Amino acid sequence: MNVETMVQHANPFLNAQRQLLTAVDQLGLDRAVYEVLKEPERVVVVSIPVRMDDGSLRTFIGYRSQHTLVTGPAKGGIRFHPDVTLDEVKALSMWMTFKCAVMQLPFGGGKGGVVCNPKAMSRGELERLSRGYVRAIASVLGPELDIPAPDVYTDAQVMGWMMDEYSRIVGKDQPGVITGKPLVLGGSAGRSEATAFGCVVAARETARHQGWELEGATAVIQGYGNAGSISARMLHELGVRIIAVSDSTGTAYDPRGMDPVALLAHKRRTGSVRGFPGSQEIPPEELLTLKCDILIPAALENVITAQNAPKIQARLVVEAANGPTTPEADPILFKRGITVVPDILANAGGVTVSYFEWVQNLNRWYWSEEKVNRRLERAMVQACQRVFRLADHHRVNLREAAYMAALERVAAALKARGWV
Repeated sequence: MNVETMVQHANPFLNAQRQLLTAVDQLGLDRAVYEVLKEPERVVVVSIPVRMDDGSLRTFIGYRSQHTLVTGPAKGGIRFHPDVTLDEVKALSMWMTFKCAVMQLPFGGGKGGVVCNPKAMSRGELERLSRGYVRAIASVLGPELDIPAPDVYTDAQVMGWMMDEYSRIVGKDQPGVITGKPLVLGGSAGRSEATAFGCVVAARETARHQGWELEGATAVIQGYGNAGSISARMLHELGVRIIAVSDSTGTAYDPRGMDPVALLAHKRRTGSVRGFPGSQEIPPEELLTLKCDILIPAALENVITAQNAPKIQARLVVEAANGPTTPEADPILFKRGITVVPDILANAGGVTVSYFEWVQNLNRWYWSEEKVNRRLERAMVQACQRVFRLADHHRVNLREAAYMAALERVAAALKARGWV
């Protein structure tokens, strides 16, 4: 079935294919480029038996998608989540291809996931699952083949277990096989804040391109995990008023503004942002449509849709999450004058510092946090400028421009290799 005629609904992989096809057509590229890139080069589906703490044996399903290796080794996170699907992982691997390309990194896109509920698992069970996943996919991993990283509900410790397991399998220390590791195992300074740092730089550069500054602006953050909470803190430090946030358990709204550090402490203490002193709880769907200058969706996919896009009141939407805006919602926002900084640009700080970590691992030479942040800021500013130029020249939204910038690089690599 032609992707142009498919019913999109909420399937992230169909959304990703549609975005790819749009960029191919806008650049006037040969449809062969679309044919090569519309499906991942390799998808691995594995079953992972894990001995649970009560002695029972449970089998978990895991996925790894390598979208393309045309521009370098596959790069992308591994998520542990009860709702992981194969189509989601395939879509995320495609988005990673374009995220790496828009930042001009020497990587193709990869993504992995395990269907599980990590919140209901002990530390020991998570370690056994992490090691079992690596054993199951070890043949398709490697510092020059596929380099995973943290994603939803995985962290530096999970990456440390995975790196250790892979190193045991190959019989030598291999820090470059995984990024987002603990510092003591070869992690990079600045990695934990990189996604948020890049997101805030993208917001700042986009506002400046439009002729305004972040100081005095208001912001709403949907999702108060690592990226959302750190983005809130960094925006607050720049003079932005954080008026509403949400997490998986509730919301907190205070038009006077909230201290994001105190809010995070409250969440860690109580398990939720709701109930933060001075705030009120509002329905999660209302949070997205609050009047504000900056809306940052920092949770999961498909939260801004054709149904709620007409109600969005933000001046700027900055996608800290992957795929939070559906293809049907994009033109609605564009026509209403709402600028969307797309995920493949807005949250590319994480993969950029992952690249820095990989380079440091290969050279066994480690950089200061100041050096990492300086290089990340420069890379983000340059990427934003490339996308702004394309958007202004072609009179398209920033997502289309970002895909065009990325696809130019990927298509050039395909041609240089003789694949098209």
